[in-house]
Amino acid sequence: MQTAPFALTIARYTLLEAARNRLAWLALFAIAGALGVAAFLHQVAITESREVGAAVVAAILRLTAVFLVVAFVVTSMVREFNDKVLELVLSRPVPRVSYVLGKFVGFSTAACALAVAFALPLALFAPGGRLMPWALSLACELVVMVAVSLFCVLTLTSVVAALGAAAAFYLLARSIGAARVIAAAGESSSAWTDRAADWAVGAIAKLLPSLDQWTQTAWLVAAPPDASQLGAIVVQAAVYVALVLAAALFDFHRQNF
Repeated sequence: MQTAPFALTIARYTLLEAARNRLAWLALFAIAGALGVAAFLHQVAITESREVGAAVVAAILRLTAVFLVVAFVVTSMVREFNDKVLELVLSRPVPRVSYVLGKFVGFSTAACALAVAFALPLALFAPGGRLMPWALSLACELVVMVAVSLFCVLTLTSVVAALGAAAAFYLLARSIGAARVIAAAGESSSAWTDRAADWAVGAIAKLLPSLDQWTQTAWLVAAPPDASQLGAIVVQAAVYVALVLAAALFDFHRQNF
């Protein structure tokens, strides 16, 4: 039984669903709002108004992109659970791996398109040499969140639980660098609780992608990352996506639908 044709068909219908859900309109509203905030800051900023605008718009668009992608993945999947679409698909000779991979490809394609759309307005504040690495890193970040959201929704099958788990993962991955710096202060302490906290934070950091090093606003206002740093982000994203999808497939196969 061939997996690719089923997966591509599911991916195509997922993209059609993204178009019907007005995801593009939500992206346009987010871009307009971010540019409106940048215009306001341009009027009130005394110096370096261009850099301030780039930093604010990039931060708003990055967080909005993650929110839209996670919300779209979770609500789309839960809707299929509630409408018995998943049961209908699995009642036919469609491998479960084709369903998961098709959904991932469809969601990831929409996420990459969203990353490109959100990077275009930043051309008003930064040159293309700085903008392209930021856009590529944002695409990697969104693809990772697609995989994590798929895993959460296939495991928890609830909108609130899946959204909460995906949001907690993103916030933890984004702040783990700062947590390691704080925990490292306890290395010189003789208290076993400080050392245990440092060990625990280090162990958690090894399980999470280094999202605090991805899609940095400093790339737009200062120096962009070099090829090795950008390549490391792409490789890390690919490895993490493969691991999360493997976990999602394992959990999906053991469930009865």
